[in-house]
Amino acid sequence: MSKHKTNERVEILSAEELGRTIARLASQVIECVSNSKELVILGIPTRGIHLSKVLANKLEELSGNQIAHGSLDPTFHRDDLVRVGTRLVQPTELPSTIEDRQVLIVDDVIFTGRTVRASLEALQAWGRPKRIMLLVMVDRGHREVPIQPDFCGRQVPTSRSENIELRLEDIDGEEGVYLCR
Repeated sequence: MSKHKTNERVEILSAEELGRTIARLASQVIECVSNSKELVILGIPTRGIHLSKVLANKLEELSGNQIAHGSLDPTFHRDDLVRVGTRLVQPTELPSTIEDRQVLIVDDVIFTGRTVRASLEALQAWGRPKRIMLLVMVDRGHREVPIQPDFCGRQVPTSRSENIELRLEDIDGEEGVYLCR
């Protein structure tokens, strides 16, 4: 039995649908947060950082307030580095203190939940937020830990061998969400 890649790419969300989904998610966040001035958005590398910037811009439009945003790299808090390998670590950049703030962790795809678990652990080193929420563009299932997003753009059941790609105009020259087989 030979293994071969077909490199098939199936569009899950077009650029237009992605824009509408981001707008919907931003509206849901605004409705859920008691005071948008308390909100801090932290993107998880790599695509979560870029998605968090797009989301912060949309939230600023809706709230009329500047939204604090930065990044949180959980690499050294992972319990599965041997299995998944490492990538170049990116610095954690907090725009302000997280003490008594409402923190929204943003990632492009949730899969096993281990990245989010590591992010929660990494966040503890920086303080004690009033509340922590999770926003993902795609939930592909296969959870290994009991973590679920508070805000989810789309649920896409996948096999373990498939991948989901979020493409953003600023870095990829195209926009959309794709299932890669």
